[in-house]
Amino acid sequence: MYQVAEFFAGMGLVRKAIESAGFRVVFANDVDPVKHSLYSANFGATDFKLCDVRELRGSDIPCVDLATASFPCTDFSLAGNRKGLGGQQSSLLLEFLRILREMEGRRPDAVLLENVPGFLTSKGGKDLHSAIQAMNGLGYSCDILQLDARDFLPQSRQRLFIVGSLEPEIPLEKTSMVSNLRPKSVCRFLARNLDLRTHCAKLPALSPVRDGLESVVDRFDLSDPIWWPRDRLDSFLYSMSPLHSKRLDALRSLRKTSWATAFRRTRNGRAVWEVRSDNISGCLRTTRGGSSKQAIVEAGHRRILARWMTAQEYARLQGAADMKLDVVSESQARFALGDAVCVPAVCWLAQKYLSRIAGRQALGQAKKS
Repeated sequence: MYQVAEFFAGMGLVRKAIESAGFRVVFANDVDPVKHSLYSANFGATDFKLCDVRELRGSDIPCVDLATASFPCTDFSLAGNRKGLGGQQSSLLLEFLRILREMEGRRPDAVLLENVPGFLTSKGGKDLHSAIQAMNGLGYSCDILQLDARDFLPQSRQRLFIVGSLEPEIPLEKTSMVSNLRPKSVCRFLARNLDLRTHCAKLPALSPVRDGLESVVDRFDLSDPIWWPRDRLDSFLYSMSPLHSKRLDALRSLRKTSWATAFRRTRNGRAVWEVRSDNISGCLRTTRGGSSKQAIVEAGHRRILARWMTAQEYARLQGAADMKLDVVSESQARFALGDAVCVPAVCWLAQKYLSRIAGRQALGQAKKS
């Protein structure tokens, strides 16, 4: 069983994903005490070191086959400040790379970095170039992939994954071909940065799951106080553009119950609500500020109801329905889940890719002996 060190562990959804694929986490780190509470409630606190990653040294990390880092996306996100690796949060990636450097001959065979697609274009691609260049300096060849939670669950959530391997002795593509795993933006980056040591692993095509919101939403009685009162609902409906009002009217007229998600936006200096038309959730976010919170609309039988999405619905949309959440508040659970990974996406990556490159050093040493 391959052993893993998990950095920026959050509430533990990377652990949940990779352990279901046969890996075992033996070290985890995060600085957030709320996420630590959720992690401990679901996995125990034995392997978790609650501290700033800047306090860690290579000597603190046990020998592992894989190291993962879902480092902060704040400075790469379109919703953030776009300061890139120079930002206070996303620059913590450099601390992770420092730790790998300090591990010297004990560096893991495989490394998995995860962040938002904005990492690919941050500073015109210079930030990602710098990160991969640093990985190359540590001996890793890097692959760049983009996965969307929509291929696994009813959530639109694209994430960039960089897979580093000391010895990528796996079937490789001869050239970087545009695909659902490596879109044009990734192939353009690879073509423009031929000085970097990269590879493109041959991976199976995804078989998208087409479940809709009906598979994840909670059902509440019409009298439940979770539904917004009449005045708030009217304000919600009044704020919409004709396009979004027409979209909801169509759902209301159906002789069945259906669901949609809605975000609050600012258009021309005015706060408005916009409703998705595709029966899936928008990308879950950390719930700070009104525009980051997602609402659920239930419509049909000449009726419209609306409410905030629950933490349990967040969990289902991340593939973590069985996680224990009641050790923190509802809003804290939503924040932690919005800052986490889609479990089945990372599990697929672990099964189809990471399991083929982890543990090669140990295997080589065993053959020699």
